[in-house]
Amino acid sequence: MGKKHDSAKEKVDRTKQYDLKDAIDLVKQLTHMKFDETVDLAFNLGIDPKKTDQMVRGSVVLPHGLGKKIRVVVFAKGEKAIEAKNAGAEMVGAEDLVEKINGGWLDFDKVVATPDIMGLVGKLGKVLGPRGLMPNPKSGSVTFDVGKAVKDITAGKADYKTEKAGIVHVSIGKVSFDADKLIDNAKAVIRAIEKAKPSTSKGKYLKKVSISSTMGAGVPINVASVATM
Repeated sequence: MGKKHDSAKEKVDRTKQYDLKDAIDLVKQLTHMKFDETVDLAFNLGIDPKKTDQMVRGSVVLPHGLGKKIRVVVFAKGEKAIEAKNAGAEMVGAEDLVEKINGGWLDFDKVVATPDIMGLVGKLGKVLGPRGLMPNPKSGSVTFDVGKAVKDITAGKADYKTEKAGIVHVSIGKVSFDADKLIDNAKAVIRAIEKAKPSTSKGKYLKKVSISSTMGAGVPINVASVATM
């Protein structure tokens, strides 16, 4: 894998920024694994991640989904529990669900909760927090509109959150996707990140943007090319 990865890196011209379409075409050409790799966007943002008012966090529904089944569990009671089940939630519950997860059950990808039950969900902070699964209002996972939340997530909603050094990673689909679908998904994410710019951020906001497959080389993107597509 090392030699193949190095060979792929050599095919990327580091002195240029590729138009989005060309970058995606190159990523698809550079893939060398036998499994269907995920395609990711990486943003280097001109923010100070240590300042809470410059934290970039949110979500965006991808036009063509993520190319995989997303299992959602919902913390809700009464009518909201029924609404979540009808929307396709993997499991719905309250105290019983807390007990099940504390017992080691983690066969799910996303968690949604109604606001009135977040005190209960908070008991799972040490389990869900380190895995990035804790519901959050900014990502739309703490809401009374649980039906819409479940449908958005299962349809392919991508969450994003600033990591160390102002980096944000977002998955936009699979290498096997048609290039046009990856382009649409990438445009949706880039525009969402642009819109999420903190008002206190000074200077250049989108410093660098690159795209890569799970095991592939990163390809620099000319973000300006998105505006003309």
